[in-house]
Amino acid sequence: MKILTIIPTYNEIEALPITVQRLRAAVPESDVLVVDDNSPDGTGQLAERMGHEDPQIHVLHRRAKNGLGGAYIAGFRWGLDREYDVLVELDADGSHQPEQLPDLIAKIDEADLVIGSRWVAGGAVVNWPLHREVISRAGSLYSRTLLGLPVRDITAGFRVFRRSTLEDIDLNSIESVGYGFQVDMTFRVARQRKTIVEVPITFVERTLGASKMSSDIVVEAMLNVTRWGLGARAEALSGRFGLR
Repeated sequence: MKILTIIPTYNEIEALPITVQRLRAAVPESDVLVVDDNSPDGTGQLAERMGHEDPQIHVLHRRAKNGLGGAYIAGFRWGLDREYDVLVELDADGSHQPEQLPDLIAKIDEADLVIGSRWVAGGAVVNWPLHREVISRAGSLYSRTLLGLPVRDITAGFRVFRRSTLEDIDLNSIESVGYGFQVDMTFRVARQRKTIVEVPITFVERTLGASKMSSDIVVEAMLNVTRWGLGARAEALSGRFGLR
């Protein structure tokens, strides 16, 4: 399998080298694509230097900070164009432990999407403040209830996609840019009746850099989830009563 791990960055100059080093040690067969949103701290330039030293590290520069969703979509397109079989989402800040990635990749033979989950048996979070855990748990509960999904950690960002899964999704139609992007992708995969598997992980709160989470991102996600859920219910009712 050709594996590509996509790492979006914005001002991650401290954390990025450590994360990439751990990733290259844990999954040496994986290529790395750093998608940098024109970080003012020089993260993109650092990634370029890392790529000069290691041919398996690549860099995709974007002109501005345009959201997590846009960064991953750009990374997906880059990887699909280059015939990668497996595409991985990984945070730059060390919250996703690269040493656990082999456990996720091992499940891709039996799944279309593998999610590293904090909220299944064996999953855990470390050094998270209570309000962050409450937001995450409540967000997943609200999303899976409204969307009718069995996934426990819908908002998780540590993921492994089969190539065919991404090819079957209309990436051009995705408008989610922040917290809701992961929910959006999960919903789209589930609606295609593809197999989603959750693997327990230990999520570790970042120790370097600053979190990109904000109240605006959470509000955007909840509004989108509500719209998707109501839309799906209307669609189901229309089909049930022969209105379409």
